[in-house]
Amino acid sequence: MISTDYTNNSRVKRKVYGIIGAAITLIIPFFLMLNNHNDHLETDQSFCPFKMVTGFPCPGCGITKSLVYFYQGDIYKSVSYHILGPFVILFCWLTIIILTTEIITKKEYFKGILYNRKLAYNMAYFLAFYHLIRLVLFVRNNSFDDILHQSIWF
Repeated sequence: MISTDYTNNSRVKRKVYGIIGAAITLIIPFFLMLNNHNDHLETDQSFCPFKMVTGFPCPGCGITKSLVYFYQGDIYKSVSYHILGPFVILFCWLTIIILTTEIITKKEYFKGILYNRKLAYNMAYFLAFYHLIRLVLFVRNNSFDDILHQSIWF
């Protein structure tokens, strides 16, 4: 009986952490949006450690700015920063709703979808392909000096 209680408590704890993570993902860009006077996020240094060191974007670069511009109602600019930005918002809201419902009802929903290896691989392939396209366009549109200026080394 103790091991079952421990397993249930561990699952509930992971779900609470998931809810907190999704809420933070939604809240931080919201506050950045409130402080985006004169559209300073367009020109500010990236928050991404990978981009700060290399000058090249990582697969997740642009998600935060995408969420900020989505909150401002500029869907075109949101998608131009990262095509998955609006989907991140949808995913976070669904995560909060589903995990909260699972905690309240003590049932698990969508377990087959959320823990589906094939779906995870397909999403990873999509992200890798999307990132490859972004890198090609990034290199095509930026000179070596521009890339260096986007890092912390220049």
